[in-house]
Amino acid sequence: MNTKHGARVTRSAKGKTDWAKLKALSDAAIRFTKDAPRTSPEDWANAVAHRGLPLPVRKEQIALRVDAEVLAWFRAQGSGWQTRMNEVLKAYWKAMAKAA
Repeated sequence: MNTKHGARVTRSAKGKTDWAKLKALSDAAIRFTKDAPRTSPEDWANAVAHRGLPLPVRKEQIALRVDAEVLAWFRAQGSGWQTRMNEVLKAYWKAMAKAA
């Protein structure tokens, strides 16, 4: 099967990808396109692989009454405001635990 950019897709007789043939392909034979561009180590620096890693601790959803101005301030901080609010509460909890 020819693609729009002229690269040949490797498929077996059953129409599935021939992984053995792809693994045998040299790096020089790889064709990069606009849809599948060449990447650099910097592109992968912040990548996170989840397969096989422990899942992050799940948070518990609750109803919490907070002063309107406090909520407005956290929301004004932009995306991730709930995580930051959680970190503030966690820091207070740890400080109080050390004081006790």
